[in-house]
Amino acid sequence: MDDPRHILTPSQLNTLARDLLEGAFPLVLVEGEIGNLSRPGSGHLYFTLKDARAQVRCALFKPKSQWLNFAPREGLRVLARGRLTLYEARGDYQLILDSMEEAGEGALRRAFEELKARLQAEGLFDAARKRPLPAHVRRLAVLTSASGAVIRDIVSVLRRRFPLVEVDLLPVPVQGDTAAAQIRMMLQRAIASARYDVVLLARGGGSLEDLWAFNDEALVRAIAASPVPVVSAIGHETDFTLADFAADLRAPTPSAAAELLVPDRANLLARLHGLHRQLQSQQGNALRQRAQRIDRAFLRLHALRPQARLDALARRGEQARLRLANAMQRRLEREHARLRHADAVLRAAHPRRRIERLRERLQALRGRPQSLLARHLQHEALHLRGLARSLHAISPLATVARGYSILQREDGRVVRGIGDTHPGEALQARLHDGRLRLRVEGTESGS
Repeated sequence: MDDPRHILTPSQLNTLARDLLEGAFPLVLVEGEIGNLSRPGSGHLYFTLKDARAQVRCALFKPKSQWLNFAPREGLRVLARGRLTLYEARGDYQLILDSMEEAGEGALRRAFEELKARLQAEGLFDAARKRPLPAHVRRLAVLTSASGAVIRDIVSVLRRRFPLVEVDLLPVPVQGDTAAAQIRMMLQRAIASARYDVVLLARGGGSLEDLWAFNDEALVRAIAASPVPVVSAIGHETDFTLADFAADLRAPTPSAAAELLVPDRANLLARLHGLHRQLQSQQGNALRQRAQRIDRAFLRLHALRPQARLDALARRGEQARLRLANAMQRRLEREHARLRHADAVLRAAHPRRRIERLRERLQALRGRPQSLLARHLQHEALHLRGLARSLHAISPLATVARGYSILQREDGRVVRGIGDTHPGEALQARLHDGRLRLRVEGTESGS
């Protein structure tokens, strides 16, 4: 490259310069004011970022230019993030942007996210530590600006929904460098007074910078440590502050907070009317039940008069006497019947008549024992001969008499196979006319 004979063309020089720039500056953050802003029909944005002594060309291509949450304008201070390169056609170096945000807003947003992450890690935003709101708020402290429309909206909603609630305005500045400290001191005074059931922090909408007082760390910690429930209603529904995360309840708007804190008068009146009707119905039922009890007690008292009791006892005595007389009459009739039956039995069982019947029976039985005994003995003899033939047919002795024998061991058990003996064992063979003593010399298996 140092050789003077090595000559470069402008495009070669610009390419080398571009490579050097992109290699040395892969990603940069630049803060400055927008100038020479151009919006061609392609949707790209072209402008310069400048300070008091220099400027640099910038380009934000579509669709990244459509992701901006603000409208770029001349003189607006922004924080741009991108990579440095060189446009070879003109030899101009420029910044190709990936993202861009307002400079003040971006710094505040970073500080907001960092503080939020740190406090969240400490558990200040945990749902478990949030205090429940009382069912009925009797006294409410509202910390907001005395001159804004917020307090008027809150009071208007409270008067319409539930005029019985006591509302105290504790005026505080809601914007500025000292606002956070004054809000925190007023909150601590409201808590120390032990007068209020709920404390409401309220403010109208605004930018992140306008709402920055409610992101103060000391104020957020005071809200989290408050023994009195704290409700936050700061900004619009899309606005969030750290006070919202630390509060026990976050309302989207101040008016919505007022509606959440008190019941609706119309609903309460309807409920009271319903309870009144229910109470009247219960009282009517109770009175009717007591009247019925009184009537029953009067009838019991009337029935328990002495004369009435005597009359009732006399009636009961007469009924008992009649039942006793009837029972005695039935008992006598049963006893008379038993006597008549016993007399008939005794007459039938007289000894003389019994002796006559026995004599007749004895006469009829004479001669029957001998014939019965002879027939019985003949029957038994036939039965015994049949049993003997059956026993002989199944007796092993009959088998032995035909030339067979029964092998037995010394202990009398029958040998049924060669497995029941072993060589040298003494056996005996039973024949029809005696026994043989044997000794096993060996065994052979087979048929």
